[in-house]
Amino acid sequence: SDADLTGADLSNANLRGGNLRGADLKNADLRGGNLKNADLRGADLYNADLTGVNLRGADLTGADLRGVYLSGADLYNADLRNVNLRNAHLRNADLTGADLSGVDLTNADLREVDLRNADVSEVDLSVAKSGSWVKE
Repeated sequence: SDADLTGADLSNANLRGGNLRGADLKNADLRGGNLKNADLRGADLYNADLTGVNLRGADLTGADLRGVYLSGADLYNADLRNVNLRNAHLRNADLTGADLSGVDLTNADLREVDLRNADVSEVDLSVAKSGSWVKE
């Protein structure tokens, strides 16, 4: 795809199964959108707002999610291998069954995140903002 969608307003958009591989979505507004099973490998989502987004089964391998807002997002079974989540806001996000191996969570807000059955191998949870996890 490699589309340039910098700062785009895609709130409530239905991009289910969409190909956004390598897309530039810096500062984009994707609140409430449907990205279930979307291909976001290598996408740049720096500072994007993905509050409440459906990312079930999405492939975000190698994506840049620094500073992204994922509060209340559904990332059930999402592939987040080697994703940069520095300074990301994940409060109340559902990461059940997600693959987080190799993820950078430095200063990420993981309060009340559901990490049941998530693969957190090669992940240093101690570098995330202090807080409590609902389930691990």
